[in-house]
Amino acid sequence: MTITFSVGENTPDAVLAVTADWLSEAAEVIALTVQAVKRGEFDHVKEARAQVANLRTALQLYIEERNKVEKLRKQAAGAVGAAGLDFDAARDEIGRRLARLRDAGGGG
Repeated sequence: MTITFSVGENTPDAVLAVTADWLSEAAEVIALTVQAVKRGEFDHVKEARAQVANLRTALQLYIEERNKVEKLRKQAAGAVGAAGLDFDAARDEIGRRLARLRDAGGGG
């Protein structure tokens, strides 16, 4: 499977980089606001509240994009679905079903 991005479209890695910048910027503003509040200056609280909302949105975007990138990497590596198989659980389920068949008898 080949995934191509059209000209002008941001790649997932580029979106992640921008989101990481947003996170850093929001964290810096929040830290400065906390310091201002400790000094008794409360005029930056409204801005901090907006930055927290932006931080939450950026973090959610970052997580979603990171998951998309990981999915694309797995697809490119041909490992789609391989990580989702739980052989231990499947073995246990087969054992339970065979035990039920044995307990039910031959039926014939």
